[in-house]
Amino acid sequence: MNIRFYNGKICTMENGTAFVDELWTNGGKIAYVGASKEADIIFDREIDLDGNLLIPGFKNAHTHSGMTFLRSFADDLPLLDWLHHQVFPMEAKLTPEDVYWLSRLAIMEYLSSGMTCNMDMYMADEMARASIDSGFRTVTVNGLNNFGGSVEETEAEYDRLNAMHERIGACLGFHAEYTCSPELLKEIGELVNRRRLPIFTHSSESLREVNECLERTGMTPTAWIDSFGIFNYGGGAYHCVHMTDDDLSIMKKRNMAIVSCPGSNTKLASGIARIIDMLSMGIDVGIGTDGPASNNCLDMFREMFLMTGLQKLRLDNAAALPAEDVLKMACVTGARIMRLTECDSLAAGKNADLTVIDMHRPNMQPVNHEIKNLVYSGSKENVKLTMINGEILYENGEFFVGEKPEYIYQKANEIIDRMR
Repeated sequence: MNIRFYNGKICTMENGTAFVDELWTNGGKIAYVGASKEADIIFDREIDLDGNLLIPGFKNAHTHSGMTFLRSFADDLPLLDWLHHQVFPMEAKLTPEDVYWLSRLAIMEYLSSGMTCNMDMYMADEMARASIDSGFRTVTVNGLNNFGGSVEETEAEYDRLNAMHERIGACLGFHAEYTCSPELLKEIGELVNRRRLPIFTHSSESLREVNECLERTGMTPTAWIDSFGIFNYGGGAYHCVHMTDDDLSIMKKRNMAIVSCPGSNTKLASGIARIIDMLSMGIDVGIGTDGPASNNCLDMFREMFLMTGLQKLRLDNAAALPAEDVLKMACVTGARIMRLTECDSLAAGKNADLTVIDMHRPNMQPVNHEIKNLVYSGSKENVKLTMINGEILYENGEFFVGEKPEYIYQKANEIIDRMR
């Protein structure tokens, strides 16, 4: 469809947070962004923004979508106890079809939170299928570990998924150093260096994880993984809460990005990441929700507030990490971490992935500063419309994802009822 958005404030994120007046889509692409002018294309629909704010969609740079079945099931436990005694035993009961429906449920929550893409580490084929059927955009990351998969299967999955669909991408990945033997890490390093590809993994999420790695190897997780040549071609690491200065130097040297998940790290009492130090070193930092089993809410507004709020608290500095920087992390940096450079801002020729924020809600008034309102007081109630690839998938509380919401809810509840 060709759609015109006008009479609002459009924050393209091309040049900071400056506003323009109008945006047109042509199929899955943006045809025009700028001052109001006479159109040279015929529109299927013209949307009067009525003073609302239009932004690039949020990018959820780390999540496990299929874990919606564990929302509010395994709570109030430290990370490794939660993982080994609650998550892993329940995951063993999952079928691929379960993951498909559970991922479709997560996609609905992403859309209602203004997210237009996720970077997902779970059962990749099922997540990809759920995204294709829902109209969503996904980059999958393999969670290879000692308990499932092989390096050969990981490589084949990477090639298969990158050729699957225009809205599906894939990056190499493995779960974490503590679930991968030295032999497996050696194989992963060989794959990375043979294919010269970036890779993603969990790292240094909890202090216990770091201390146990030091006891086993004499190195931090970052240094241990790097010793296998795994970071030679960049990529990213998730969480990175307990990082030494040497760890951050490795990340910078290897052109590794960091994806912080402040909601999950807060709920699991993992700690507060050194975001300001990372940024000051020139390390790219994105934002993720982590999975709905540990967060439990797939909500970018909450993540943005926690991202800035926790840094202010950690540094005892109310000026730390201003709203504009946080919005850039959520919209722009996350896209670049995912290798989605056609989705990082709103410009002619880029993908029409965008979100409309309702400014006609009490929490957005008065309009002293739109971006600060968005980051400090925004919530899901402000998401009026979410578009991906030129298609409106969520508008005014309605989903357009190929299935009725109640049917997806029914399937999710049937799955967890069976597993109990």
